[in-house]
Amino acid sequence: MTQPRSVIYTVSDVAASKAVFTALFGEPDVDQPYYVGYGDGGQHVGITPSPDGTTGPIPYWPVDDAAATVAALTAAGATVVQEPRDVGGMLVAVVHDGDGSAIGISQVL
Repeated sequence: MTQPRSVIYTVSDVAASKAVFTALFGEPDVDQPYYVGYGDGGQHVGITPSPDGTTGPIPYWPVDDAAATVAALTAAGATVVQEPRDVGGMLVAVVHDGDGSAIGISQVL
């Protein structure tokens, strides 16, 4: 299975963001209170409530081994924000680079 590249926006108001993204992409492929997702060819865009109040986009890059990639990024100076965790058949993780920019990692299980 080929993974699409994804950008997930953490938002403070899912319903308000859903209205805007639906105007841009049309009806969502996934529409749940905890996640709304839109597919557009090889690109996936999602919105999810922010767990800690921070909002903004996180690009997710597909990898073969999330744990090994997080280890390599950490060795290169990244800071782990979210260790790899299973979110319905995928492992996802988030690190920050030296400037605090978020980098998401995804692995299909």
